[in-house]
Amino acid sequence: MAVGRPREFDPESVEQEAMQLFWERGFDGVSISDITAATGVNRRSIYAEFGSKEKLFERATLRYLAGPGGYLTEALTQPTARAVAEAMVHGAADTVSGDPHGCLTVGNAPGLSELRESTVQRIAERFDAAVADGELPAVDTMVLARWIAAVCQGLAVQARSGAGRAELHAVADLALAGWPKPPHPAVV
Repeated sequence: MAVGRPREFDPESVEQEAMQLFWERGFDGVSISDITAATGVNRRSIYAEFGSKEKLFERATLRYLAGPGGYLTEALTQPTARAVAEAMVHGAADTVSGDPHGCLTVGNAPGLSELRESTVQRIAERFDAAVADGELPAVDTMVLARWIAAVCQGLAVQARSGAGRAELHAVADLALAGWPKPPHPAVV
């Protein structure tokens, strides 16, 4: 059996560089030529490893969600729905005000609308549990989840427009002022 040529590059390094480029410029603003220029890996090798620009973007997005965008997963582990919302909006403020500014998942690249909808579903399910536990009043948890997602996405847009970290945290706090009031305890 013949042994193939050893891989001449580290796919994880290419994913990392692609993540940075897609985050900074968006899906449409990055070409395979940009990736080859940034990584020194030729087109043929990139296509052999990743298959297409879309597949590379998918892997770069997973890397983003496991790294800088990981605040979502962390937020969903918080003990209360309010703490989930706080961790979401403040996690977004920190991430989107970093370098580069903005969010890799706020755009119209292939798969992003499904990813955002899945995120809203996950948040709504967490809020459903809070309603069932009596922590939240009877609210439309899907609307509440979309509101938190919209605040996070809006923070990303504002960061790309030049808003600084402190301003974004102030916006997050202001948005949270509209959080539903807890149900009142029964009067005995």
